[in-house]
Amino acid sequence: MMGNSVMKPKVIFVLGAPGAGKGTQCSKIVSDFGYVHLSAGELLRKETTKPNSKHGELIENCLKDGKIVPVEISCSLLKNAMLQSKKKKFLIDGFPRNEDNVEGWGKDVADHVDLQFVLFFDCPLEECIKRCLKRGAEGSGRTDDNEETLKKRIETYLSETSPIIKYYNILKIAYTIDASKDPDEVYRDVKEIMIKYNRK
Repeated sequence: MMGNSVMKPKVIFVLGAPGAGKGTQCSKIVSDFGYVHLSAGELLRKETTKPNSKHGELIENCLKDGKIVPVEISCSLLKNAMLQSKKKKFLIDGFPRNEDNVEGWGKDVADHVDLQFVLFFDCPLEECIKRCLKRGAEGSGRTDDNEETLKKRIETYLSETSPIIKYYNILKIAYTIDASKDPDEVYRDVKEIMIKYNRK
């Protein structure tokens, strides 16, 4: 799918509850290390605005209900975004979200990329909710930054995404970052890990 095995694109999964600061940290990594930031949520939201999208309505309903979008759709959007960018280093933010995502990725994409590691941003849920509501009040324009949808997203995160983080911990490729701190302090921890994997 993506070039020969020598040039497999490098991938880092970025996980954490809604509001844990994944997007903020990803933009810092992009600026310092030249990765391309692919937000699974943003790709899905963008798809809902395309007039001829065959999955737009289904995605819209999943987002409203705080549910996880079928893995075939997420993987297809991520693959296309990687191919279109023509770059070789990607931060995939907000994916995989559950066991089905991990299996779908394994079947469809895993052989074509080099998964470097998983960054898990750990933040108390009350703080995450506070940050998301603030983001919504400041006009993020995201339909899922309201209290009702947020509660559903957090419930989904706890029941479906937490086991995934445990799975990557067992594989010893997950790094847990305390994301409750100031963003610059959080990034100091992130940068140490990034430097280890990106020595020239």
